[in-house]
Amino acid sequence: MLLEPKPDNACFACGGANARGMHLTFEQDDAAKRIRGSFRLPSEYQGGAGFVHGGIIATLLDEVMAKVSRFAKDHAVTAKLTVEYLKPVPVGADLIVEGWELERNGRDRFRQGEIRSSAGVVLARGRAHFVEIGQERLQASIRNANAEPAAGDFGKF
Repeated sequence: MLLEPKPDNACFACGGANARGMHLTFEQDDAAKRIRGSFRLPSEYQGGAGFVHGGIIATLLDEVMAKVSRFAKDHAVTAKLTVEYLKPVPVGADLIVEGWELERNGRDRFRQGEIRSSAGVVLARGRAHFVEIGQERLQASIRNANAEPAAGDFGKF
């Protein structure tokens, strides 16, 4: 199943309503329970000359791992993201991004993602802890987005 940017979603990574966004399209592999994307990132996303910015690499990994929530039809937010930058990721190169779930424990979701070259070389790897949030909590967090968070609030999603 193809996961194309929705025209009313303003997400920087996957939304269609953000004129300056990345407009990423992913593929949902129900049999393997994996989310995949094939991308060729232009030079506007570079950090060092000729290479994709580390923040963009983290964005790709976070986004592909977040989309794994589609299999359980839940909503989960990133609580912790760790990225291993294994090799430089060149701009303009064909890339494969893939994410999957490692473990579920209550509301906690542990996931992994990789960015690979077209030859299959792992260029970057991410691991993340996501926390499932209900629709009411999601809407409440959106309403209170401008409120100053108290220490430790994030874990209360």
